[in-house]
Amino acid sequence: MKKTALLILAALMAFTACQKKAGNKQFDPRQVDFVSEYNPLFDNQIYPALILGLNQSSAGAQPDIFNIAVTAPRDNSVLRVVIDSSSLNYVTIFQEILPRRGERYTFQPSLKWKYDILRRTRQPGAVDLTFTCFINDEEVDIKNLHLGYRSINECPLSLKLNSQYNDFRWLFTAYVNEDHPQIEQILAEITDQGIINRIAGYMNGEKAVREQVFAVWYYALDRGITYSSITCTSNPSPRANVQHIRFFDEVWQSRQANCVDACVFFASILRKMGLKPVIFVEPCHAYLGYYTDKNRNKLSLLETTITSWVNFPDLERSLDPDGRLPENKFEKVSKYLSARDIERYRAGQIDFHELKLLVARSLFEKATEYDQETYNANRENFADSSAITYQQLDVEMLRRMVQPIN
Repeated sequence: MKKTALLILAALMAFTACQKKAGNKQFDPRQVDFVSEYNPLFDNQIYPALILGLNQSSAGAQPDIFNIAVTAPRDNSVLRVVIDSSSLNYVTIFQEILPRRGERYTFQPSLKWKYDILRRTRQPGAVDLTFTCFINDEEVDIKNLHLGYRSINECPLSLKLNSQYNDFRWLFTAYVNEDHPQIEQILAEITDQGIINRIAGYMNGEKAVREQVFAVWYYALDRGITYSSITCTSNPSPRANVQHIRFFDEVWQSRQANCVDACVFFASILRKMGLKPVIFVEPCHAYLGYYTDKNRNKLSLLETTITSWVNFPDLERSLDPDGRLPENKFEKVSKYLSARDIERYRAGQIDFHELKLLVARSLFEKATEYDQETYNANRENFADSSAITYQQLDVEMLRRMVQPIN
């Protein structure tokens, strides 16, 4: 009986202590009115490409993703907000002083993201984030956010909020990756082609610059990179205009690219060569430009999708034992040759390697001229910051804000 009485007494004391502790709460959650919100611009969707592209930028370049608000219950209250760890972030602690009682304060905390996880996110999913508010070390309130997250390949083009479109096409340059380790090997293969014997950047003048770009062009043709329009995603937001973009290594491996993918692929190599590429974005299309001088006085264009007009690997597989193309295959490329070169090929004076070079030169000239008319017609739009569907994305200039996703 004594043992039972002691147990009952201990339970009563514990209950009383809990009631006393609960009654000693200093701050009323209703008074503090703690709020945690996700920026409505993103419509409850997290874009890893945006986070990674801006993760080395100055604070002014980073969009405010999360917003918290509190009302100070006392002068000089100490606010601490703890964001629990999740599949996408580590535990994050945000702390500030709230100087004046009754004043409403808002802050934009930055999460400690798991960048390696974000880089590997190739499928959309969902995540729950928990925000716990403390005032002067006392837990006051807890808020939860349920958000979706997108694939790293999904790039927002524009996001609409309150009838206003917010442009994100500049994020294309985050997919340009001049630091990709594979490019070193590609540059070695490019010099082995025999078109150029070294990578000289702007050292030897405009003609040498064009020849370096042609060497990259020939490499892409010889690789067999063809056009493939994959842009759609499963994004549920009706206010988001987004596009799937392949990374440099994905283009190289799959040998497929849409207009943006191909611009990203070429721009990555040109940047590594020390050249200055520009991506021109128009409604429903993008094409490449590059400066032929280091001072950006002269610009040349390149329609990268023209690489799909011929397929050198397919032609090579069709060669007969004598290394000649069947007539039906030759007809596919003869339209890019002069009458004199057609005659020389039929006479056996041009081998397959020389034929490829002649075709590549012809297509390079066509790719250089292809977008000139539309570029001239839209120069004013490219210079107009309010014309968001027209963008002139100078990769080197944007590197001050946007880093490669690698």
